[in-house]
Amino acid sequence: MLYAALVFLPIIASAIAGLFGRFIGARACELLTTVALFVSCALSIYAFYDVAILGHAVIVPLWSWIDSGDFSADWTIRVDTLTAVMLVVVTGVSSLVHLYSIGYMHDDPGRPRFFSYLSFFTFAMLMLVTANNFLQVFFGWEGVGLASYLLIGFWYKRPSANEAALKAFVVNRVGDFGFALGIFAIFYVFKTLDFNAVFTAAPAMAGKTFLFGSWHVDILNTICFLLFIGAMGKSAQLGLHTWLPDAMEGPTPVSALIHAATMVTAGVFLVCRCSPLYEHAPTALAFVTFIGATTAFMAASIGLFQNDIKRVIAYSTCSQLGYMFAAAGVSAYGAAMFHLFTHAFFKALLFLAAGSVITAMHHEQDMRKMGGLARAIPFTWAMMLIGNLALTGVGIPILGIGTAGFYSKDSIINATFLAGTPMGTYAFVLTLLAALMTSFYSWRQFLMTFHGRYRGGEGHHGHGHGIKLEDVHEPALTILIPLGVLAVGALIAGGLFAHYYIGVDASGFWRGAVAVAYGHGGAAELPIWVELAPLVLTIVGFAVAYYYYILHPDLPAKMAARGGMLYTFLYNKWYFDELYAFLVVRPAMRFGRLLWKVGDGLIIDGLGPDGVAARVLDATRGAVRLQSGYVYHYAFAMLIGVVALATYFVVAGGLP
Repeated sequence: MLYAALVFLPIIASAIAGLFGRFIGARACELLTTVALFVSCALSIYAFYDVAILGHAVIVPLWSWIDSGDFSADWTIRVDTLTAVMLVVVTGVSSLVHLYSIGYMHDDPGRPRFFSYLSFFTFAMLMLVTANNFLQVFFGWEGVGLASYLLIGFWYKRPSANEAALKAFVVNRVGDFGFALGIFAIFYVFKTLDFNAVFTAAPAMAGKTFLFGSWHVDILNTICFLLFIGAMGKSAQLGLHTWLPDAMEGPTPVSALIHAATMVTAGVFLVCRCSPLYEHAPTALAFVTFIGATTAFMAASIGLFQNDIKRVIAYSTCSQLGYMFAAAGVSAYGAAMFHLFTHAFFKALLFLAAGSVITAMHHEQDMRKMGGLARAIPFTWAMMLIGNLALTGVGIPILGIGTAGFYSKDSIINATFLAGTPMGTYAFVLTLLAALMTSFYSWRQFLMTFHGRYRGGEGHHGHGHGIKLEDVHEPALTILIPLGVLAVGALIAGGLFAHYYIGVDASGFWRGAVAVAYGHGGAAELPIWVELAPLVLTIVGFAVAYYYYILHPDLPAKMAARGGMLYTFLYNKWYFDELYAFLVVRPAMRFGRLLWKVGDGLIIDGLGPDGVAARVLDATRGAVRLQSGYVYHYAFAMLIGVVALATYFVVAGGLP
């Protein structure tokens, strides 16, 4: 009953707010959905203690779902350590985002709809992480996809919001197609979609193949490849990442909830949940490592020169997700989940702090029109500072003291080094470079926003007037309180839980929920330079940002004006959007126009409404005109007929 309440409270609140919001009012919808989420959060904390700490994993069958022939799938709630971690992340962030949204969306007339969407998203995410079979995962998977579409396009009167929502929906459908194929393949091979049955049978399938066309294809590698394609779409990895930055068109609470701490981590959760499969699919694991490390590097490089405060954090999300996949690819699933856990605190903190800045700046998001805000919004400054310290992983390796990101990010870098494989070395180098770039763009954002000369009065925000610094002030308490709670997690969550997620105690914590590879995440001895490298690179990144944006603030504008090749390439986001427009969007539009003009207009309409059918209609109209209803018309027609017949017989009879 406890776990059922945990999962279904958000959907009950969502239904009430969505269906009866006009009758009960916006304030009642806010309070109802927020209270429901805080109750779910409290139950999740209890579940984490009971399941992850005490070891009381449970499987709660609810009802029979599908039973057809050899196939059956029950609706079941599975709560093991992996699920418990996700429950805390999802409900914890969601409850704080609900509270934050009360202040952030206070003047929006669509609040009942917004809070209904938020709670519906949370329910779908809870269904995903508590699933006990792949079909149930797919239900939650598609549910969060639908919820993200609704929330990104919440301000549907903005064309940019509608375009971003459609882009997110379509790109995710590409990944979901691969995920669906993976589920089909699992049922084809194992004759079941139940997790326990599939994972138990996986070792026996290692090295075996099935026939696809004329090729003998490795079973587990193929399945894991297909599952990872779904994870790539949902978690915005290289090639399927383009939707995430555009999703910033939604309200800032949406950015924090869906695209920072919960939905985008669903792909990492899927790979870790399927670790018993991936451990017997080395080629697929190497591919996961490659995509993760490359995404970490790629997204960090794009974030270097972005000017929208939310887009910088969005590319940071892509990069940090790449770290998680790089860890999973070298079998350090505990390190991947550890970073997922800590990332939820500091990334939600950064997004909500950015929302506080945007609110204070009257919805201005361009960092070039900010600066010097530390004295106007000191609390938000402190929160953003803590978020940046956690994101960049500031800590002292020798003493083992630092922010949450220090413990989890360094554990991933250490795991890639300890992997001892060529792909592990590749990931180690790229994650170090990503750490350097992450430090630069994070402190660049911080310094451009809060320090230096205030530039807001020089530009124009959306209403066409410059913003005076004296008009900038801290937002409501409902916005600031969640920041304080998340800041505590961003500071202490790493040190508090590190020994559970990674190291020699990890096996007892996970209890088989994920595969644990000893030696990853700090259990083995590391060279001192490996331990110190992330800190050194973080300091270098900060120093470069300070040099350009505090000591010589005129240099960045001059460099941007020159527009070198590298700057242009990174500023234009590696030209992924332009490449897809050339390869996919424009050909699809041309093909659609061909079907429209030639197929529909010329052929179908030409032969149909505008062709044969039109001629039949013309003949019918002519025949209708003859049926006038006047007797003299019919008498005249009969007379003409008689004359014609007589003439015919006279002429025919007179012929030899």
